[in-house]
Amino acid sequence: MGAAAAGWVGFSFDGPAAIHIPLTIVAGIVGGAVWAGIVGVLKARTGANEVVLTIMLNYVALYLVSYMLRTPGLLQAPGSPNPISPATKDSAVLPPLFGPRYGVDLGFVVAIIAVVVVWWLVNKSSLGFRFRTIGENPRAARVAGMSVPSLTIWVLVISGALVGIAGAYQVQGAVTTGFTSGIDAGIGFDAITVALLGRSKPWGVFWAAILFGVLKNGGYAMQAANGIPIDIVGVIQALIVLFIAAPPLVRAIFRIPQPGARRRVSTKNSKKAVAA
Repeated sequence: MGAAAAGWVGFSFDGPAAIHIPLTIVAGIVGGAVWAGIVGVLKARTGANEVVLTIMLNYVALYLVSYMLRTPGLLQAPGSPNPISPATKDSAVLPPLFGPRYGVDLGFVVAIIAVVVVWWLVNKSSLGFRFRTIGENPRAARVAGMSVPSLTIWVLVISGALVGIAGAYQVQGAVTTGFTSGIDAGIGFDAITVALLGRSKPWGVFWAAILFGVLKNGGYAMQAANGIPIDIVGVIQALIVLFIAAPPLVRAIFRIPQPGARRRVSTKNSKKAVAA
């Protein structure tokens, strides 16, 4: 939905790049925030599982965008019988940072800004403290006077805004000649793996995203230059997820204590220690 909103702004308006590029990004942010806000409201009002809700709304968004791409006057390119949007105007396309040879554009700077903002929000602001509190213990947050439903909605709205930035980049940097219903390119599922690898920390997610980006883009060059199948990239990504999930699983199976956790002392031993 962020890509659809950003795409519409990207091909519907003309103007200087200094205005058109930020306006398109903001449209993507709004589209993603509104769509995720629906999940937040349902989660806060009914207690529904946000994972199930987001997966279901992904399909709703997919078919809604598909419908708009087949409807003249909405997202479909004028005079085209195919479900594809018009090309993004040049004034909304993200310019390259180091020339066309390297393939790094202004979207990289936008991503860094987003990481810094999220880091400050989560670790330095009072709102981030409340977010972390309701995540760790909603009951304690409620006792402390925090509004868990409203904070839940805000968490989903901000999360959707971040996803909307990714959607805006898809139409401003990745696919600028017109997008189809496959504009998401499966990057949402890659993002789950990236978040796991980054331990859900802003800078950890940033470096994990760099790693996966290098793997994906380098895979095509590796296949073309050396004939190594690009499927090896998927194998490496799967192994990364496996090794991330393995330590907690091994500790649970063999009842190995968590690193840094205090060892429990039996009541009898504690009484003997006190008597001594």
